[in-house]
Parts: sequence; structure tokens; C-alpha cells
Amino acid sequence: MSASGWFALAFPALLYFGLRWRHSRSKLPLPPGPKKLPLVGNLLDIPRERQWEAYHRWNKELNSDIIHLDAAGTSIVVLSSMEAIQDLFEQRSSLYSGRPRLPMVVELMGWDFLSSLINYGDEWRSHRKLFHEAFNRSAAKQFHPQQITAVHEVLRRFLQNPDDIMSHFRHMAGALIMDIAYGIKVLPSDDPYIQMAETAMHDASNASIPGAFLVDTFPALKYVPSWFPGAGFKRKAKEWRKVVHEVLEKPFQETKRNIAMGTAHPSFTSLNLHNIDASEAFDLATQESLIKGVAATMYVAGADTTVSALGTFILAMLANPEAQMKAQGEIDSVIGPGNLPDFADEPSLPYVSAIVKEVLRWKNVGPIAFPHYIAVDDEYRGYRIPAGSLVIGNTWAILHDEVYLYLLHSLRHLSRQLSAGNNDFFLTETLIRRSEIQTQLFGFGRRICPGRHMASATIWITVASMLAAFDIKKAVDEESKVIEPSFEYSSTGVISIPLPFQMYNNSALATGG
Repeated sequence: MSASGWFALAFPALLYFGLRWRHSRSKLPLPPGPKKLPLVGNLLDIPRERQWEAYHRWNKELNSDIIHLDAAGTSIVVLSSMEAIQDLFEQRSSLYSGRPRLPMVVELMGWDFLSSLINYGDEWRSHRKLFHEAFNRSAAKQFHPQQITAVHEVLRRFLQNPDDIMSHFRHMAGALIMDIAYGIKVLPSDDPYIQMAETAMHDASNASIPGAFLVDTFPALKYVPSWFPGAGFKRKAKEWRKVVHEVLEKPFQETKRNIAMGTAHPSFTSLNLHNIDASEAFDLATQESLIKGVAATMYVAGADTTVSALGTFILAMLANPEAQMKAQGEIDSVIGPGNLPDFADEPSLPYVSAIVKEVLRWKNVGPIAFPHYIAVDDEYRGYRIPAGSLVIGNTWAILHDEVYLYLLHSLRHLSRQLSAGNNDFFLTETLIRRSEIQTQLFGFGRRICPGRHMASATIWITVASMLAAFDIKKAVDEESKVIEPSFEYSSTGVISIPLPFQMYNNSALATGG
């Protein structure tokens, strides 16, 4: 019998069993979740602040590391264990690497160029390839000189003007990324590029919160006229879109002008514009648009996250003076007093590296990972994952689960082990565990942050240099009474950043914030 004949006989059977399998899957229960109300589901249950803690509370109440919520018809699945995340985001990455439709952020505000928001497909692969070529583990080392220069500059700024340390960190992060991405040297203060990107990211972070704008639940609302009652989101989006456009275009066009005049500094943008291949099948405008989008992604994705991590480091040292002294002793023993560390010193400074990893775990920059999206029905552990679901990895829950509770006091334990002279096995085990946990801070599966190697290196060299240069102490008031930091963080956006706090370094009072 011919192949077509076999197919004619087999097709009805395949169709029959396929329909039965689909029907049986549709009968599977959803993952457990809080009680849903008619029409709105759990929309009123999801808080605007600290969603990650609410999700984790439901995990405990329902005794499940996977829960289901319904936000007025939008299916949300929250994963709160590495087992579930690896099973879905890693093992089934072809299904779980999509991004949800975000009418407010992407379609109305204009963030469609951002690599992290582009849906899984050819365009995303082009972005990812360009990112990987510049920032893979080996390639990222080419930026070590710029990172060291930036860190030495922030040390000088802090020494000369210890007020507002968080602004110094923000300027350092912005200046470094502008240099690497565009070859642009920013102003010493009040730089318009840094201010522009900070404003845009603040707006985007708040607009990305699930449930922040009803248009994300009911996309048809995007067609409502701006003057219509209740359409204030349209007017907000129009204003925010202007800043987003500037973030994308202004530094890129500045680099192009510098290239034309022969004054451009080497950068990601200048190098890739120079390497544009006119023989490629797609046109030059497409290639240029790709470079422009990736360069802008570098800036907006790296600035606030670095600032948050470094602010947390300062708070961690204020809360753990013994750990600070131990790290400073390690630095002095390796490079000697009065010297600043280099990247070559990292293997010899395991305690400093342990501090960096614990800082990133303790108050992680992104408590909940950006939502993944699944376009088809799936089954997991006997539960149905509905097509069109937002699937969220609860990073905070994973890093604060009882399984990892020993890490909450690991710096103290590590200090005791070092003091006892029994450090080889403990250090090895601690750093291996922390390296595994650190990967969870940068996203999951194929959506893991491609700039994580440069980000980690920037944080490490800054932490090591700050420890080598300064004693970080709590502030005191006019009566010499200690001012306790609040240790509070912004909790409305997708990035968690320390709120203003005071500290005291070895030379003067400093106010962070």
C-alpha cells in the first residue's frame, strides 16, 4: 500500500485519539489557588505591592509550589520552587519562552524594541545573538578596564562628596553602560541621558505591575479615545511614550553623528554599525534597528538593577559589621592595605564573593521574574496549564524558602569557619550553593538575562573596592545617637530599590537615596 493510502487509513484514528486526549486534558483540574469570585476571579486579591509575598503565602496555605489565579479572565500560574521552574522553563522551554501581550507597556508606551519584551521567535533570536556575542562570559571581560575606571571614579565622588551615595551609584551605572553601549561620556552631574533613562524605567516598572492598568486585562480598551471618561491611562501612555522614544533614539543618533565626524569612541553601537553587512538578505534599516534596540536594552535593563544591588550591599554592611571587617581583613591579606582590588584578585577573595552572592539573594533586585507566556494548553503534575496563561517564577519565594534558610546566617557561619581555620570544604560548598542560587536572580530558561556576566562583574568589583576603601557605618545624630536604617524598599515596581537611608563612612556623613 502506498504512503498516501496508509495516511488515509491512519488519519481518522489519529484525529479520534487526538480529540480524546485534548478532551481528557481539558477535564484536568487547575493548580490550586485562592477562591475565585464570579467575573473578576482573583483580581481583587492580588495586591499592588509585594505581590511575591502574597503568592508565597498562598503557597503555604495551599501546600503547593504551583498556584493558579484568575485576574478577570487572565490565567496566571505562579511557580515557587526550582523543581517546577526547571521542569517548565528549562525542560519545556519551547513552550514557556513566550512573552505576554502587554498593551500598556509595549503597544501604548512604545517599549516594543526592548529585547526582554519581544515575543519568542526570529526577532528575539536576532536580539539574543547580538547580545550574546558582546556579553557572553569570555566577551564580557573586554569591559573590565571600563568597569574599573567607573568604580575608581565613584570612589572619588564618594570621598569628595559622601552625601547621597545612591545617586553616586546611579551615576556610575549609567556612565558605565552609556560608555559601553554608545561610547558616550556623560556629564559629572545631572546628565540628561541618565535622567531620561531613569524616568523611563520608573514609568515602565510601575506600568508592568500585573493589574496596574485595566487595558492589560481588556486589550480592547486601547482603542478608547483619550478624552473618554476613565481613559486617563491613554493620556499617561502618550506622555510616557515621548520619553521612551528619546531613550531609543537620542543616544543612538548621537553615536551616529560622532561616527560621521570621526570622533566616536569604541562601543557596542559603533562596532556593530561598522560591521553591518550590506549583502545580508534583510535591508540595512532592519540591521540598524536591531542594533538600536539591543543598545537601548543594555541601558534600561542594567542601570536600576545595578543601583539596587549596590544599595543593598551598603545596607548589608550596616547590618553585619563583623562580616565587613572579615572581608576587609581578607582584602588586606591578599592585596595589602592601601591598594584597590582588580579582577585578577577575585579567585583569592572568596569571602568577598560570598558577600556579593548573599547580597543578591538577601534582597534580590527582581523579587518576581517577568512573566513568561504559554500559547497552548499543557499538563503538569496532573494539573492543566491553560493556553494563554502568564507563568511567573517567584524568585523571592525560592530564595527565601526553608530549604535555603541556612543561608540567612551563612556569613556568620562562614566567619566562624574561617576563624577556626577549617575553610576549604565549607567555602567550596558555600560558593557552589550560592553560584547555583545566583543564576536564579537573572531569569529562567531561554529568557535568562544575557548581560548577567557583565552585571555580576560590575557588582563584584564595586563591592570589593568599597570594602577596600571605606569603613561603612551607621549614621549618628547630633547627640551621637545611632540612626538605625529602615531597610525598607520600594515595592510597587518589578525592580525593588532601597528607600533613602543614612550611613557614615570613614570620613563624613553620607545620605543614601
